[in-house]
Amino acid sequence: MDDTQLKQQIKQLIINECDKEDDFDWQDVQDAEPLFGGDSRIGMDSLDALQVSLALQQRYGVRIEGAKDGRRILASVDSIAAYIRQHP
Repeated sequence: MDDTQLKQQIKQLIINECDKEDDFDWQDVQDAEPLFGGDSRIGMDSLDALQVSLALQQRYGVRIEGAKDGRRILASVDSIAAYIRQHP
């Protein structure tokens, strides 16, 4: 799978797991845009992060442990894709 396909799948997963289907299309999400915080259009919270983490584990077999690592890894689509690539 190439990087573009991986990022598309991640965007779709985030939109679905965060129940944002009515607010966003996966194509609206930019690769580098923040997923948390005041600058985030998606506005993920800790429950969203847990759901996304579990979905990533089920789909790609990657584990995200600890809040600090989770915040760093789940910061953007780019950072999630990089983490998946580093942990095949």
